[in-house]
Amino acid sequence: MGYKTDIEIAQECEMKPITEIAAKAGIDDKYLEQYGKYKAKIDYNLLKESDKKDGKLILVT
Repeated sequence: MGYKTDIEIAQECEMKPITEIAAKAGIDDKYLEQYGKYKAKIDYNLLKESDKKDGKLILVT
């Protein structure tokens, strides 16, 4: 029994639209700069307009 390669794992996944993922995270569409159906950048103004306390960590993948 061998391990699957990264590409085999990636090809088995069902990708979800980035707008669906953003909605689940509470990010409005007006803050998304989409790059196709599955990628987007989040506008920095989202952080400026937030009334929440500043965080200490931002993860980018």
